[in-house]
Parts: sequence; C-alpha cells; structure tokens
Amino acid sequence: MADMLKGRVALVTGGAQGIGKAIALRFAREGAKVVVIDVTQDKADATVAEIRAAGGEAMAAICNVVDREQVADVVAKVIEAYGQIDILCNNAGILRDARLVKMTEEQFDSVIDVNLKGVFNMTQAVAPHMVERGYGRIISTSSIVGLYGNFGQTNYVATKAAVIGMTRVWARELGPKGITANAVAPGFIATDMVKAMPEKVLDMFNERTPVHRLGEPEDIAYGYLMLATEEASFINGIVLSVDGGLVM
Repeated sequence: MADMLKGRVALVTGGAQGIGKAIALRFAREGAKVVVIDVTQDKADATVAEIRAAGGEAMAAICNVVDREQVADVVAKVIEAYGQIDILCNNAGILRDARLVKMTEEQFDSVIDVNLKGVFNMTQAVAPHMVERGYGRIISTSSIVGLYGNFGQTNYVATKAAVIGMTRVWARELGPKGITANAVAPGFIATDMVKAMPEKVLDMFNERTPVHRLGEPEDIAYGYLMLATEEASFINGIVLSVDGGLVM
C-alpha cells in the first residue's frame, strides 16, 4: 500500500468493472477509503472484496446515478460512514450506438440520462460537502470521441462533449473554494466491451495508436490518480487525453 491518497474518501461511479474498477483499486492501493458505486450488487461486492483482501478499505453502494433520490441517499450514507468526501470520480456510462437516421428516442435519452445527467446529479450532491470543507477533486470520464466525434455515436459523443463543458464551468465556480474539476479522455481501452470487438477492428485500433497497443484500464486509473492528489491543486479545468498519442 502507498499513501498518495491517505486519509481521503473517494467515490467512484461505475466502479464495479472496467475503468471504474481499475480506478477504485488504484485509489485503495494509495490509501483512500473507496466507495464503489454501481448498479450491479455482485460485481460491486466483488470489487470491494478485492480491495479489502489487499488491505484496503472500501464499501459498496448500489445506486442508479439517474435517480436523484438514490444519489442523495448514497451521499448521505457516505458522510455518515466516513464524515467527508474528498474525491468524486464520475465514471458511470453506457453505450446505445446507432447512426443518426436510425437512432431511437429511447437510445438517445438513456445515454443522455446516465452519461450526462448522472454526472450532474452526483456532482451537485457531493459539491456542497466539498465546499464546506474547502477541499475537493472532481474528475469525470469524457472520451476522445467527445473531442473529435465518432460515427454512429450521436448520443454518446454529445454526452462526452457536454461533460467537458460542465467540467470547465465547475472549474470556474468551485476553484475559489479549493475544489478542482477536470476530465479524462480515454482512447481505445481494453475493457471487456472493446475486447469483444472483431479482431480486425482491434488491429485497426492498434495500428492507429502510435504506441501500437490498446490502453489498459490501469492506464486511465493512473491519470485519475494524478488529478486526485493534493499536489494537483493547480491543475483545474483541463481535459487529460490518455490515448497513447492517438490524437495529437
């Protein structure tokens, strides 16, 4: 165990698998008390068990970030358990891909709800506690597609671009209160969802990325870690691209 985040309490949405799980594990290794927020009980419990087995401290919180009552309840339980919230990682997200002319209203609305409103809901619920203590790190997962667009992802790209916009607003509003707000824009990352793609597509990703490999969830977790530290107090309102040099 290291101690870059010793004494800190971190909330990680979508923390039961993929990038979120990697963030939760890394933060716990660095001494943070981690709240694994997810909609899947068994996977959240498994992540918490893994953290505890390695000597870390964590708790699971089942919550749909779209539901403001659930969000408020989780935040209240964390404050009751730990007395503070220092770091919020807005990582929960879904995909419902389709070309513009075929995208349904349900596909559009569901992605907007989780990927955009969910980020707003969590941050709005947590921010007052950070303001009260004069300290906070808000880090939200965007994507390189939020910067440059992507075929068949009108809804997803809209949310990831909007997350950047909200982050910059929060950087201005909360910066004077000792709270920084930043976004991370992952490139092609070897999550289960990506690894399930056809091999020729994965080969194309590798070829297009200058370091000639997919990113690992841990690569993104290290970016989050940097932004979550006390030493990152002068990094505010940025979009950190972690993409192997894919977009330069």
